[in-house]
Amino acid sequence: MRKKIIAANWKMYKSPAETKTFMEAFLPLVKGHARDEIVICPPFIDIAILLETARGSNVHVGAQNMYWETEGAFTGEISGKMLAAAGCEFVIIGHSERRQYFGETDDTVNRRLEVALEAGLAPICCVGEVIEEREAGITEEVLSRQCSRAFRGISARKAAKLAIAYEPVWAIGTGKTATAQIAAQAHEVIRHEAAKAFGKDFAQQLRILYGGSVKPENAKEMMSQPEIDGALVGGASLKPDSFAAIVKY
Repeated sequence: MRKKIIAANWKMYKSPAETKTFMEAFLPLVKGHARDEIVICPPFIDIAILLETARGSNVHVGAQNMYWETEGAFTGEISGKMLAAAGCEFVIIGHSERRQYFGETDDTVNRRLEVALEAGLAPICCVGEVIEEREAGITEEVLSRQCSRAFRGISARKAAKLAIAYEPVWAIGTGKTATAQIAAQAHEVIRHEAAKAFGKDFAQQLRILYGGSVKPENAKEMMSQPEIDGALVGGASLKPDSFAAIVKY
């Protein structure tokens, strides 16, 4: 049975002081919770304080993005090697907002993904369709393309720590949520592409998360679907009680 990942993407929210306050309230709420892996991906500036406050707990720390070079004259970027050295275990790759606002493409997702895995990080690679693609009936085609390009040239051995997050872009921050059936169907497409790239055994073990307006009210229904192996949570992860309720769905 695949162990679920409940991951928080804080996006561009919280100072180090606010992170400390969050963790002081959150950790007692999830103490002893071992059913799922709990991951928090804060802004880069908060990683150090999050690692400090999470030490010895059941909370894992990740980053929201990384560059594909190990080092160099790349002002404003951070490498997977740096994140791993700092203590991060996870990293989000290819989030829809990176694609929408910062020029991320299927090809750059592939480059980041390969280097993240080489650095020993566990990437949460995001895929998903926009509303125009959903309405045009090409969701399966979009997901197949995004996955096949992201997986290109990566071996099953290297991809061992990989997880995928299906995030229908039309459901992110809109209050709209894909039905459990829509999400499960998308996850089947992703698992099929993983089987083509890495083999059936790998695909059966691959954890595929759902992301898109996940909140305490819908978490249980989503997590009850056998094809859904966790959640990538945005706004609802910013409050300790809200995120704890999702973790304990």
